[in-house]
Amino acid sequence: EVQLVESGGGLVQPGGSLRLSCAASGFTFSSYAMSWVRQAPGKGLEWVSGISSSGGRTKSADSVKGRFTISRDNAKNTLYLQMNSLKPEDTAVYYCAKCGPVFCTVVAEVENWGQGTQVTVSS
Repeated sequence: EVQLVESGGGLVQPGGSLRLSCAASGFTFSSYAMSWVRQAPGKGLEWVSGISSSGGRTKSADSVKGRFTISRDNAKNTLYLQMNSLKPEDTAVYYCAKCGPVFCTVVAEVENWGQGTQVTVSS
């Protein structure tokens, strides 16, 4: 069974930083592209950032470009999202998402979801 377990969420002030982690199991992690997707209060799912299976290619949504960095450690079966210069509008539940073998840039391409971790950016 595919398992994706997020951690690292919490309350942070605007301008602050947070690093999310996703521990993956139940599949060959290094063979699949991964993404982070978020859902703000009252909003739909928003694709945030994606990474290829090897980690050689990354892409982020314009809303977080230059502030968030996606990375992975295939030896540890772990996906990361480094979030800097956080804004109140970044407040959302953040989901770790397993994609297909090639890449994933839209929510519709997600195959499996983690349970989500809450990120709240507030003074």
